[in-house]
Amino acid sequence: MTLTELRYIVAVARERHFGRAAEACFVSQPTLSVAVKKLEDELDVKLFERGSAEISVTALGEEIVRQAQAVLEQAQSIKEIAKRGKDPLGGPLRLGVIYTIGPYLLPDLVRNTITRVPQMPLMLQENFTVKLLEMLRAGELDCAILAEPFPDAGLAVAPLYDEPFMVAVPKTHALAQREHIGAEELKRETMLLLGTGHCFRDHVLDVCPEFARFSSDAEGIRKSFEGSSLETIKHMVAAGMGVTVVPRLSVPAEPHPHLAFIPFDAPVPTRRVVLVWRRSFTRYEAIAALRNAVYACPLEGVERLTG
Repeated sequence: MTLTELRYIVAVARERHFGRAAEACFVSQPTLSVAVKKLEDELDVKLFERGSAEISVTALGEEIVRQAQAVLEQAQSIKEIAKRGKDPLGGPLRLGVIYTIGPYLLPDLVRNTITRVPQMPLMLQENFTVKLLEMLRAGELDCAILAEPFPDAGLAVAPLYDEPFMVAVPKTHALAQREHIGAEELKRETMLLLGTGHCFRDHVLDVCPEFARFSSDAEGIRKSFEGSSLETIKHMVAAGMGVTVVPRLSVPAEPHPHLAFIPFDAPVPTRRVVLVWRRSFTRYEAIAALRNAVYACPLEGVERLTG
């Protein structure tokens, strides 16, 4: 049994697909498949049920994969302890960021990190919250920037900032000249939403719960549009398809030719953005350096949290 084999079965359990797991592990599919079969033979158990479309994990396989994740995390801790003894800021930091934060925070964050700690390059992964949490648990990421709430994974959490939401409407819309908008007023509008899997979609539905019914309603296409990114949705709003809710950092610094961004009436809906990492991660100085690099970003319109 090797750490590599354990890494492979964790990847297969996460991806539910041998090809995608091999790609995530940077090996060929035959190499990964042979290693998984070798481990199954050694343990004399079946870890995965091979279906035509997707792989499923057996009940015993689930338990073994959880133990494999713990072993991989402990093995990574050995490396981190050794690295910390030399230079806790030396070497890459593997950072995950959710889709609705990455485009608006990462450009400044990367520049600040290069300036402040050039010996600690960021290895970036942009993905959904659930995927990033899985990668954290598997030791494939060191830390991640997420928006609360998220499933408790026993992680250490440090708040970064509270970010208010704003309403985006076409410049020609009747609401475009308003100084503030109440959430109740959006009930009468065609709301454009992010697709399922984006936590910001859930945040918007918290503000406007009446739109939740369109998620599964066949007639919902007349009332809502699901986009793959905030920028796509902004383009659809600019084209006059409807209105949407966006986080403050996604609002451009310069006036947009076709969009108006309007604050909410009090109480203003917000999201809390946090930095999370495994409690076993020992490069505390690297986490502190990353937080300081975030605080050095402009973060226009948000409230920094240093507690």
